[in-house]
Amino acid sequence: MIPLEKVKNIVDKHSKLETDLSSNSIDKKKFAEMSKEYSDLNEIIEDAKFYILFEIEKKELEKIINDKSSDDEMIDLANAELSQLINKNEKVKKKLIFFLLPKDEADKKNAILEIRAGTGGLEASLFAADLFKMYEKICNNKKWNIEVISISKSDAGGLKEVIASIKGKNIYSTLKYESGVHRVQRVPETETQGRVHTSAATVAVLPEAEEIDVKIEDKDLRIDVFRSSGPGGQSVNTTDSAVRITHIPTGIVVSQQDEKSQIRNKEKGLKILRSRIYEFERKKKEDERSEYRKSKIGSGDRSERIRTYNFPQGRVTDHRINLTLHKLNEFMEGEIFDEMVENINLQVQEELMKND
Repeated sequence: MIPLEKVKNIVDKHSKLETDLSSNSIDKKKFAEMSKEYSDLNEIIEDAKFYILFEIEKKELEKIINDKSSDDEMIDLANAELSQLINKNEKVKKKLIFFLLPKDEADKKNAILEIRAGTGGLEASLFAADLFKMYEKICNNKKWNIEVISISKSDAGGLKEVIASIKGKNIYSTLKYESGVHRVQRVPETETQGRVHTSAATVAVLPEAEEIDVKIEDKDLRIDVFRSSGPGGQSVNTTDSAVRITHIPTGIVVSQQDEKSQIRNKEKGLKILRSRIYEFERKKKEDERSEYRKSKIGSGDRSERIRTYNFPQGRVTDHRINLTLHKLNEFMEGEIFDEMVENINLQVQEELMKND
């Protein structure tokens, strides 16, 4: 249940901002801040007003339904309207809960997606490739731009590792709960006995950090250069263009060798490093101030098993919220990804509301 007072505060704040913004006595900086807040409130204001009036309208309809003098047609109409009202209220409640929760400063950022083949050999690398294709389809459906930063392929079209940058609207808030171990159960094409094999891939989603978010001092970096190598250790080129960047204070290491230019490899490496440092600092702060990371949604740690994709049974299960969707093919096509995200977000919101 959302406290009515909190929702009334949204309406009051919206009304006050509307009045203040029509005043000519606000400086430009303050006007820009207030305009942003007003724009954010605009997205939820109609829902807030609906929620405030819901109980009143509900009681009026129930009065008609329970009134013995009401004719059957009137009762039927009131029942239909009451059903629509209750359904709408459930949707409005979800939106309001989400709006009222403390905002994660990283939610509106772009993201760095990292996928690595885990246990399971070749089958694990094939699954890593399937996961990457799934995220590519999600990006395509949402009109997000995805760009590969680094890729390491295995045999038969699999991926040992892929790192990509995703740009668009509210990327991190949509993808942040994808971090963890994704497990697959299926019969490999090479399996002659028809036995189901289990393998895994790890996913990490990091908010893409800008230079203003993370200041990296040259003195804190150790940069080693080495010769890029392709499959079988063969030299790709004759120059030492690959770079390994170590951030000494945190011990975070990034290697980059996709580009022929050492400068481009360094640029890409620093981009990944900046996001990893940013996420490292964010998690440290969250652990210090909140118990949230210990909740059932999980920490986003890539060692934590979060989801199982069972191909023989055509189902995908998210273990954090005990949700199973019997639409695995649609999920892998990116078509019902939002259904999973909405359910995870709802549980996160409920956990946070309990701790608020």
